Parts: sequence; structure tokens; C-alpha cells
Amino acid sequence: MKANRMEAFSDGVLAIIITIMVLEFRVPEDHDWHALIGLGPKIVSYIFSFVYIGIYWNNHHHLLHMVRTMNGRLMWLNLLLLFWLSLVPFTTAWMGESHFAATPTALYGIILLLASLSYWLLQGAIMNQHSGDSSFVVAMGRDWKGKLSPFLYLIAALTAYVSPWISGFFFLLVAVIWFVPDKRIEHVLRGR
Repeated sequence: MKANRMEAFSDGVLAIIITIMVLEFRVPEDHDWHALIGLGPKIVSYIFSFVYIGIYWNNHHHLLHMVRTMNGRLMWLNLLLLFWLSLVPFTTAWMGESHFAATPTALYGIILLLASLSYWLLQGAIMNQHSGDSSFVVAMGRDWKGKLSPFLYLIAALTAYVSPWISGFFFLLVAVIWFVPDKRIEHVLRGR
């Protein structure tokens, strides 16, 4: 199997994840703007999750361009990442329904933490395909975003029991850090 097949499969799964999240919305019974106020927590949790899935899609797309040889290890690590991301709609819905109660918010942070660790494992497996002096390995070695994100997700999960606002700040911080796509892989591809 070529990497583009795995990328196409992943794109399909991520598209389904986004679709499932939006299907969680129910049409309000009232027909004025005030009817949307009750949906506020659901809308906020959806926006967070949509941005996160978009960030993963963007970076995953770039990362798979660096695959030299497709193998079972890469396929399983990719499935591990997709597994954790497939739980995002559940935690998004629970967090929104509960108005950001502590446990659903903490679980949301844990799922994002596990997704980030899975992405890190996938990235490491792809880096192992390149020699130690490769420009790709050098560029990826400066991965301050990837090293900081799991730590911030852990803080977000733990602080959910203190305040959902604090957790939300850390979720927002990670999204802001990653919102600008990672240019390291693009620089390596341009240098070839």
C-alpha cells in the first residue's frame, strides 16, 4: 500500500468525525435568536473540536508526504491516532451537553493528550525511515509544539476540576499554537 492510500483513508475518517460532531446539534424548538443561547456550550465545544480535527488533518497531510516506505507499523500507528480522534465527537458532545462539567472536560483533555502522543509516535516512525543526518529528521527534531502540547493537554485535563475556564484557556492555547500550519515539512520538501 502506498502512503496516499493511507492518507485517503485518514481523510475519510476525519471527514466522518466532523460530520458526526455537527449531527449532534438538534434544531431548537423556538424560532428566534434566543433559541441559540441554550446551544452556546455545544457550539463552543464544537468549534474547539472542529479546529483540532482541522489541525490534525493539516499536519497529518504534511507528515504523510515524508513516508518513504509504507509498512504495518505505520498503518497501526495511524489507526491508533484515528482511534483517539474518533472519540472526539463523543467527548465534544458530552462536554457541551454538561456545560463543561469537570469530568467530561477532563476526558476531552485526556483524549486530546492521547491523540497527540499517537501523532508523536507516528511522526517518530516516519522519522526512523530517514537517516540521522536527513534534513527531515533535523527539522522535526525542533518540535517544540509537539513537545509542549501533551503537557498543556495534561494541565487542561487536571484543571478541569478547578475550573472549566482554566481548561478552556489551555485548549485554546494549544489550538492557537498549532493554528498556523507547521512549515517544517514544507521547507524540507522545497529543499529537495
